[in-house]
Amino acid sequence: MILLAITPNGLADALRTATADDTVWCGSDAITEADYASSNHSNLSRFIYALGDGLLINDALGTIEELHPSQSMWVDCCLAVAKDE
Repeated sequence: MILLAITPNGLADALRTATADDTVWCGSDAITEADYASSNHSNLSRFIYALGDGLLINDALGTIEELHPSQSMWVDCCLAVAKDE
């Protein structure tokens, strides 16, 4: 499964629940570059752009779909992003 974390809390949840076979993706607003660089999670990938405002989530989903075709995906949802749609 692929887990896309948008918020820091969502990232913490995703990392806590991810198995060794799962891949966790997040935006730059979910984890700092320094924290990402020092992370011990080999299954974590970080976009260089923020996802919290909701504007680039579709781009992120497209990238993930290209790299992990036909895999199930969990997406962290925060109320502020959901209200914009």
